Amino acid sequence: MEKLKGKKPNIRFPEFKDDWQHTKLSELLSEAKKRNEDLKYGKDEVLSVSGELGIVNQIEHLGRSYAGASVHNYHVVETGDIVYTKSPLKANPFGIIKLNKGKAGIVSTLYAVYKVNNKTCFGPWIDYYFSLDANTNRYLRPLVKKGAKNDMKINNAYVLHDRIFAPSIPEQKRIAAFFTVVDKKIAELKQKKTLLEQYKKGVMQKLFSQELRFKDENGKEFPKWEKLQFGDLYCFKTTNSLSRDFLNYEHGKVKNIHYGDIHTQFKTLFNIRQERVPFINSTFKIDRITAENYCQVGDLVIADASEDYSDIGKAIEIIETDNQLILAGLHTILARPDKNKVEIGFGGYLMGVEYVQMQIRKIAQGTKVLGLSSKKLSAIDIYLPVKKEQTKIVSFLISIDDKINRTKNQLQQTQEWKKGLLQNMNC
Repeated sequence: MEKLKGKKPNIRFPEFKDDWQHTKLSELLSEAKKRNEDLKYGKDEVLSVSGELGIVNQIEHLGRSYAGASVHNYHVVETGDIVYTKSPLKANPFGIIKLNKGKAGIVSTLYAVYKVNNKTCFGPWIDYYFSLDANTNRYLRPLVKKGAKNDMKINNAYVLHDRIFAPSIPEQKRIAAFFTVVDKKIAELKQKKTLLEQYKKGVMQKLFSQELRFKDENGKEFPKWEKLQFGDLYCFKTTNSLSRDFLNYEHGKVKNIHYGDIHTQFKTLFNIRQERVPFINSTFKIDRITAENYCQVGDLVIADASEDYSDIGKAIEIIETDNQLILAGLHTILARPDKNKVEIGFGGYLMGVEYVQMQIRKIAQGTKVLGLSSKKLSAIDIYLPVKKEQTKIVSFLISIDDKINRTKNQLQQTQEWKKGLLQNMNC
């Protein structure tokens, strides 16, 4: 790329006035060619590059080392080095560029390693620059050629061939220091979310094992929980088998709950006003659907297929339909409660309890894809408190969920705010 005139970012700290210069990456970085020939680093010090986490120890991140028989030819990565991984990711089809903020280690020859030129570049700044997918993709796209197997065809030195707009070292350091503070806030929110989720998991275990019990309005013990089977509390309704090809997000009369959305995005207590749910295409004849097979408040919609034991039987409970027509779709079981026995919200939480999940894992069948049948589900054991105690349990867990959701929203907003600033504080 030919050198362009200097630019100024949309947002910058007021003490800086000079244009950012259109600088070759080779002026900011240089290829590091040191190999692990002396075997200073072993297989337990092999590093991987993650889009979200950056450069991490392979064993700590993935649970094992994927190193070859010998690591003597691996690249050495010092703290402060830049690593380019020549592996496509969904958001980064030409690979990613990350700074090693942790311990020194080694990477395979599928990676390229670079030293930071401290006279022209501050490592944390260039790490923030390439943390934006748009910047990484825009820079690498003209340079990278892909092979028949989607592998990257690019020489390590040629990665440095193009240009980016770079400010002076003092401005780079100022920008990096600012985003370091933002990252600290994001890390605190992630930790808060994790702790709340762990607290909820622990409390649920104690509540549903009856180790922790609520008292009634007079301070007395509630009655003993009743042992029943799932089929004593729920009956099953008909679902459809419509794939994503029959769904859209623009228009329609009936919405459809796809099992994939249960696995990935819907909250345990499902409120249609708060969820993005696709419509069924108008080409599908809905007039043959009977009224009783539409979702109602209190219904459980259970994913009956999964590639993972931890997700088989994952369920949501409908707590708000907003008078909209909703169907349970592909790979789901629609279970309707006896509302004289089950309080709204209780079933959704119950399905996530460990003793229920353990029974579901035992009855799931399949090799590559696990399946769950309503017949076997109806026979699993359930322990049920009286409705007044159910209400107290649901209210308590909702209060925790509210805190978790507020923290999630705050985290998402902070991440979006950071992304917007990164876009406007770079050229």
